[in-house]
Amino acid sequence: MKHRLLLFCAGILLAASGMLAERRYAGGDISLLPDYEAAGAVYLDYDGRPIDGSALDFFKGEGLDVMRVRLFVNPSKYTGPDKDPNTCQDLEYIIPLCKRIKAAGLPLMLDFHYSDTWADPGKQWTPAEWVGLTDEQLYRKIYDYTRETLLALSAEGIVPDFIQTGNEISYGMMWGAWNASESSLKKCYTNSPEANWTRFITLLKQAGKACREVCPQARIVLHTERTPNINVQYNFYNKMRQGNVDYDIIGISYYPYFHGKLPVLETALKSLETNFPDKEIMIVETGYAYKWEVPGSDPKFDYTATYPYSDAGQAAFTRDLVATAKKHDNVTAIIWWWPEYNAYRTSLSGWYNAPLFDSTNGRACSAIKELAGFAEKAGIEGVEADRDASSSESPWYNLQGQPVAEPLLPGLYIRDGEKRLVR
Repeated sequence: MKHRLLLFCAGILLAASGMLAERRYAGGDISLLPDYEAAGAVYLDYDGRPIDGSALDFFKGEGLDVMRVRLFVNPSKYTGPDKDPNTCQDLEYIIPLCKRIKAAGLPLMLDFHYSDTWADPGKQWTPAEWVGLTDEQLYRKIYDYTRETLLALSAEGIVPDFIQTGNEISYGMMWGAWNASESSLKKCYTNSPEANWTRFITLLKQAGKACREVCPQARIVLHTERTPNINVQYNFYNKMRQGNVDYDIIGISYYPYFHGKLPVLETALKSLETNFPDKEIMIVETGYAYKWEVPGSDPKFDYTATYPYSDAGQAAFTRDLVATAKKHDNVTAIIWWWPEYNAYRTSLSGWYNAPLFDSTNGRACSAIKELAGFAEKAGIEGVEADRDASSSESPWYNLQGQPVAEPLLPGLYIRDGEKRLVR
């Protein structure tokens, strides 16, 4: 074997990195649940009966086993024309929700936006209170802010299991003020100045450093969403590798109405597995409509002939999404975005039409059951150790506990009851 092989006791490796690769997760980003509850949203089961407890309790009872919560720096400071009341999740807002998630025994994914408003490939605005800082000052600020936030959460008994250092950061983060001139924004496209990439990578390293210091068991996720753009996706994670950015998981967004049909996702996952075999992959945002088209949907990606906008159509899409993800050993989570959206019997309104409750009648959508089908312990626990270390015939296993031939690609494997990293 030409690869370098590093051998670790499985227990030591798990303790050192917080690695949870032997599980597959399914869940949702429920960041606005407190607002729906305060507004009196009515959550019913599939048959129209009141659920037992909260929507969070219902999700857990149906088998969803990870919840994601977004965090903005200071949303009250954002003054852009697209200001959105749904971007209300400051630290004070999320603490009670995160406590509930952890009290329910569920893993928590904390999603740092490092902005006062939605951060995505089209807008990564520097928080208003940070706009005047130099790059050197920003490096210190992102470290301090991340560290102080995690310490505040820890003081409340909240320790995230997964931490996103940025949200959909395909083209960088903290470009500048929302009203700054285009030429002054520090974006990171493939052909952007190398200085922009160096700045971006330094910001990520500083954020990651704070995560490792305060929450060493948490696993760091780098989240992009250029799922159809394989070259952009590869360039991003290759830049991370070249820059020695410390992270654990590749996180991607996949929305069929924005990105394309399921074969597009399949191609993206194959590319990531081939080029970054040592990284897990999580679909940290996804969704599909149950009744109405999601605003901004791309007509060329219309999927309604296969998956009509209906409860059954949404469930069928989710079933096939799960089947696609299960074909890839490195894919370890599917997280639905905004599943708690439910305007039934409330005055709440919004633009999103792909939740997991029907806003016209409050009923749970059947897709919940399909999504939960991805959440399970993988077969690694059933692998018995072959303790004859001298034997050259000891079998190799992948992280799902499936036997494989001697590994020719880099990645994590099991042999003799121990995890081995092949490089």
